[in-house]
Amino acid sequence: MAWRRGATTYYAGGVEMAGWTNRLKNNMLAWAFRGSTLPTNYYVALFTSTTPPTVDTILKSSLTEVAAGNGYTVGGIALNRNTTDFDVLTEDVTNDRALVQIRDIVWTATGAFPSSGNGARFVCLTDDNATQSNREVYTYWDLSSDRSLIAPQRLKLQDLELRINEA
Repeated sequence: MAWRRGATTYYAGGVEMAGWTNRLKNNMLAWAFRGSTLPTNYYVALFTSTTPPTVDTILKSSLTEVAAGNGYTVGGIALNRNTTDFDVLTEDVTNDRALVQIRDIVWTATGAFPSSGNGARFVCLTDDNATQSNREVYTYWDLSSDRSLIAPQRLKLQDLELRINEA
């Protein structure tokens, strides 16, 4: 992952996915082979380094989301299942993989960001359960260190990528 700083923006370009949770792997099989109901939307949310997400993470409640306020809303940024929010879909037969990228995600600080506590260390893709603590964690990315901002700085995540590789 390449971090660079513009005048007021911290960019995380080509952030490599740290992992898929087992919950997502199970759900993908259920969606494909049992016709289980897909989430209507997904969310990209920020989490602290207090409890890092792992392959065994199931629910958002097991992680510590960054504090709401000053440009961050609890639950993160909503994504629709469409070609706007998931703007790249590629099948790569040479490298035996497929990938999808998420549109650029931007948070703009309106004060100290996060408003209290530790900065953002992890980004997670979750489902859209109406009960925040029951949202399932599907994938996660490591921002390599805690990220905090002050107004009017922005955190821009470019090309968050989900890959499926042949083992």
